[in-house]
Amino acid sequence: MRRLAVAPAWLNPPGPEAPYPRPSRLFLACGLVASLALTACASRQTDPDRSERRQRAEAEAPPAFDLKVDAPDDIRELLEKHLELQRYRAVPDLNEAELARLLVMAEANARELIATLGYFSPDIRIERDSETTATPAAAPASSATPVAARIPQIRMTVSPGLPTQVASVQLDVTGAMADSAAPDVVAQRNALRKDWSLNAGRRFTQADWSDAKTSAVRQLTAKRYLAGRISGSRADIDPEKREAALGVTLDSGPVYLLGPLEITGLSHYSPALVERFARLKPGAEYDRDELLRAQQRLSDSGFFDSAFLLVAPESDPKAAPVQTQLREAKLQKLVLGVGATTDSGARFSVEHTHNLVPLIGWRAVSKLSVDQKNQYLGTELMSQPDSSYWRWVVGGKLQRETDDPLTTTSQQLRFGRLQTSERLDRSVYLQYDRAEVRGGDATVDSGSGNAISLAWAWTQRNFDNVLFPTRGWGLGVELGPGLTLGTDRQPFFRTLLRSQAYVPLDALGERSGRLSIRGQAGAVAAKADAPIPATQLFLTGGDSTVRGYTYRSIGVATSTGIVQAGRYLAVGSVEWQRPIYKDGRPTDWESAVFVDTGAVSDQVGKLDAQTGVGVGARWKSPIGPFQADLAYGIQAKAFRLHLAVGFTF
Repeated sequence: MRRLAVAPAWLNPPGPEAPYPRPSRLFLACGLVASLALTACASRQTDPDRSERRQRAEAEAPPAFDLKVDAPDDIRELLEKHLELQRYRAVPDLNEAELARLLVMAEANARELIATLGYFSPDIRIERDSETTATPAAAPASSATPVAARIPQIRMTVSPGLPTQVASVQLDVTGAMADSAAPDVVAQRNALRKDWSLNAGRRFTQADWSDAKTSAVRQLTAKRYLAGRISGSRADIDPEKREAALGVTLDSGPVYLLGPLEITGLSHYSPALVERFARLKPGAEYDRDELLRAQQRLSDSGFFDSAFLLVAPESDPKAAPVQTQLREAKLQKLVLGVGATTDSGARFSVEHTHNLVPLIGWRAVSKLSVDQKNQYLGTELMSQPDSSYWRWVVGGKLQRETDDPLTTTSQQLRFGRLQTSERLDRSVYLQYDRAEVRGGDATVDSGSGNAISLAWAWTQRNFDNVLFPTRGWGLGVELGPGLTLGTDRQPFFRTLLRSQAYVPLDALGERSGRLSIRGQAGAVAAKADAPIPATQLFLTGGDSTVRGYTYRSIGVATSTGIVQAGRYLAVGSVEWQRPIYKDGRPTDWESAVFVDTGAVSDQVGKLDAQTGVGVGARWKSPIGPFQADLAYGIQAKAFRLHLAVGFTF
């Protein structure tokens, strides 16, 4: 096949006698094309970009028209933000015909927007008022004063009428949930209908309609039915009656059962350690809250900086793998801390953690803490948890506490086992205590000695929120026998009870808040002359016990006026906490009014209560509850300021 090359006439002029040979003419053509290209490039370099010039011109030009919306606040804000007509205000050279067409379209657009708020028969009037004077959004840089122009003024007046009310709601369920008669599934199905947020009698809006469906799906998929979805929904609107009939069909899909953990991110620890902290049993029904708790346990373990658990909906429902993504914490960590309390002044601390001690594989936590009244040095070795979440613990500490004019120097060794969780802690341990109490020139009657004891401790926390509790209760028990050592060996038995309860006052109104009730009771049963170490006895007073008194200032008063640790303890507190509202909504602040009382004695019949009363403020800070209290000690006849951060029980 023969190919023909076609060239423009100016490149190969007709005629038998060409003025130049063909190569010369081709060379000239190429030179002309190159010259044109260079000229275009130079033009681009010397002239501003066209789009940039156009944007500058639009910014310097006055708006095409001025739009005013007269309507209730919620409708006015919606139209001013989303009305299509608003976009054309910046269009330059908008002529009268185009503006008239836009105004016709604006009414239909406004009706669609207003319908999302539940108004389906609004009265909308669009009028063109007399022209108004306007200045451009951005005047030319070279101009000293903005350029004014006469532009049309458009006024949109909206009378929405009465809103549409929800007349009826039909919520149907299909799939495995509909076919099950198990009590837990029936309760979950009933809860979906009970918790539906857009009920009959409420105003219908598109936002509330969408939120109600989203919440229903979220509630459905939170437990068992991970692949749950909306298979159908309808909102039948009767504009004349201003009524909406709603219908939603939820398809639960199958029940999802957990499969094995698929762990990524491990380098130092074994998968068995992750499984013990996660506590997710293969074959258990999917529960989003349980996954979150497992995720929190892994994060709180100290072995991992982050943990993320996920079950994919596309997994096999009969054994859905739990994707576990981890980032291990560093094997060693050093933390320096500074702080201050009203009880003991400024504090400095150093804490070192080794998550995997060589040879034994245990965790070691060593801490040095120094403040004005307490100097502490201690270390604790803790094994990794076994399949029942029990761990071995070995620890020791040296401590010096100053309770003017007394100074208590003590040493403690402890060996035992413990089991901890979010709600329940248990421990059993063997402990050695040695204490020496000195009071300068004062006479010290008790507190010096050494002893060995066996103790069992149990703590239950049933609060709605372990960080910011508002209801629920907690109970702690410590008890066990002991034996004093040295030349005078005598048995004793020590018991300590702690309790905390939050009681909402909902019956008195939404803003009534709650009561916080706290109590402590302790006893050491022994002969009167038994040399019990001070670390096994009791003192109270301070930020977290009896406010209005200094730290550990309530004890047994001797004939010389000094205060010593005693064998019996009783503390009680009642606090009324009320939320502080702003613009009708609760804030992160609360007010508090409280009464604290406490007593320490060597005899039950001589417990002489000392009482503090006061007011305070609470703030939900990012690191936990912050409380500031001003208390008056009735027996001490003095005011004290108490500051504390965090909640522990």
